[in-house]
Amino acid sequence: MLKSKIAYWIDKRGLRSDFVAGELNVSQAQVSKWKKGKAHPRVEKLFKLARLLNVKVDDLYEEIDHIDTTEKEDF
Repeated sequence: MLKSKIAYWIDKRGLRSDFVAGELNVSQAQVSKWKKGKAHPRVEKLFKLARLLNVKVDDLYEEIDHIDTTEKEDF
């Protein structure tokens, strides 16, 4: 499973969502969804975003190694 680090990099670079939206030709609402992990950029936007943030595409996501899938027993 992947976790978005888009919000981290946008904030780290000191960029405002409206600036990012304008540079990528998307709405501010779309950038907000990306930052909250509610949506993911399409591939072409992902590459442009990485370029804008001066990071590798791989830096925009991190792998989550463990997902707890055990069921809890009711007592």
